[in-house]
Amino acid sequence: MRLTGLALVTWCSVSVAAAEVTLKVHHFLSDKAPLHRQFLAEWEGALEHASGGRINVEIIPAMALGGKPSQLYDQAVSGAVDIVLTVPGYSPERFKRTEVFELPFLMEDSVATSKAFWDLIVSELQTTEYQEAKILAGWVHGPGVVHTRQPVTQLEDISGMAIRGPTRLATELLRELGAEPVAMPLPTIPENLHDGKISGTLLPWEVTPSIKLAEIVDHHLEFDDKRAMYTTTFVMAMNWESYAKIPDDLKPIMDNFSGKGLSTFAAEVMAGADAYGKLVAGDNKLTVLKGQEVQRWIVQAQPLYDRWFAYAEQNGFDGSAMLGKARELIQYNRWR
Repeated sequence: MRLTGLALVTWCSVSVAAAEVTLKVHHFLSDKAPLHRQFLAEWEGALEHASGGRINVEIIPAMALGGKPSQLYDQAVSGAVDIVLTVPGYSPERFKRTEVFELPFLMEDSVATSKAFWDLIVSELQTTEYQEAKILAGWVHGPGVVHTRQPVTQLEDISGMAIRGPTRLATELLRELGAEPVAMPLPTIPENLHDGKISGTLLPWEVTPSIKLAEIVDHHLEFDDKRAMYTTTFVMAMNWESYAKIPDDLKPIMDNFSGKGLSTFAAEVMAGADAYGKLVAGDNKLTVLKGQEVQRWIVQAQPLYDRWFAYAEQNGFDGSAMLGKARELIQYNRWR
């Protein structure tokens, strides 16, 4: 299933019935973020059109219903909202197996990795980590980029720099690289950069225009190697009772606009928005590490793998086997 273009159909003259189901979708991003404007809004239109107007979707951005981003998943579990878009990594220590896709320098293709993440959700994670909510989609963002106020052109340059990390593993990676990791919500990054509390942040290009990051930092660091420094997982989670209340003849429509197709669409939106985010950076200095310097960063990050394997063992699963399965699924999905 591809959603591209389907939302436009909702603006055509079609016969629609009165809404029988209203689904509230809560998320932490601004209404200017690509995941809001190009993903959720189009999914909303496509779902409403396919149901003939019987399913109504209300998208509430920027935590407008209250709470913190780390509380979004529990809002879906409790039924405070029907659906959330959230980052599992905002709840450290909770979604342990999911972290396999966030290990450093693992991802080469964000769309293939997103498909692989969905496959693992279906085969394992829905029943081990996400039992409390129905997962509608799971994906990852494009390659993570280092954005800083001072130039970083080699591994030594990041030493001692206070840099915001989005998740537990990203924070550990920064520490392994010699930086001083700082955890904070996405919307607070600009003010903390302005105040000098942090010197930089890890983010994909996609989200940078929504917080006007290129106006605050002057330097950006990418890797020429196909493997991304890091990525972050995302999920759309739905309250089980909210799903059960959908009329039986509408459930197939809801199911059709969920799953691997929706996961792929989200990944494609984020990947496409990376190019725009990079364009917005304009004349800022972009450094692209190559060859041996990339390998230095990869080697420096390796102890994180060993710790994650030990962490997995402590939590009752085989981390090495999980990593092998993730790599196998990524490879499989590169050609599909």
